[in-house]
Amino acid sequence: MAKPLVQLRPGEEGTVVSIAAGRGLYRRLLELGLTPNARVKVVHNDGWGPVVVEIRGARIALGRGVAAKVLVS
Repeated sequence: MAKPLVQLRPGEEGTVVSIAAGRGLYRRLLELGLTPNARVKVVHNDGWGPVVVEIRGARIALGRGVAAKVLVS
């Protein structure tokens, strides 16, 4: 069952299922490597501030609103 990336705890991993965003944000996230079927691992998510994820060997910080639009399973 898919859930927003923002709900994962540090250390948890997921596979990107879809991105519920407009064209501009969707394209930006694709450019950052958040493509369908990509594996992501949450590095930092303490309930406020950015969500830091590791994807394809790189760490990126996403705002909580953006992370809520990325659905993972």
